[in-house]
Amino acid sequence: MENSPLQRQVAYMRKCLFEQGFLDEQFVQLEELQDDVNPNFVEEVVTLFFKDSARLVVNIEQALEKRPLDFSKLDTYMHQFKGSSSSIGAHKLKNECSLFKEYCEIGHGEGCIKTFQMVKKEHAILRKKLETYFQLVRQAGPIETATRPK
Repeated sequence: MENSPLQRQVAYMRKCLFEQGFLDEQFVQLEELQDDVNPNFVEEVVTLFFKDSARLVVNIEQALEKRPLDFSKLDTYMHQFKGSSSSIGAHKLKNECSLFKEYCEIGHGEGCIKTFQMVKKEHAILRKKLETYFQLVRQAGPIETATRPK
């Protein structure tokens, strides 16, 4: 493989996403499913995640506006959000979802509202970082198969 400056930048950016806790081992497992037949597999899965999670954000926002709060419904929505986050290896986002679910379990509405702001913040940060990452990946061209983060 030619190790172009762009490919080195992709590798560095990927490494930082892991070191900063945005991604975990599950992302590597997704990368391992990518091959010549499906060269954009990871990007496609992540794009679907953001499309689906945007719908969940709206559902949760609407549920948080209703009184009394339906903690069961909120927990169900966040369970879906957490599962999706986990499936793409979105480590920080998954952790915020877990905290939200804990507040649902104890019926702490204010905790849910504050934690949901963090969920949305982490979601937006991750989206921007991954959009930048995949844009760079496309510019750099084909790279070798996935490697485990060091």
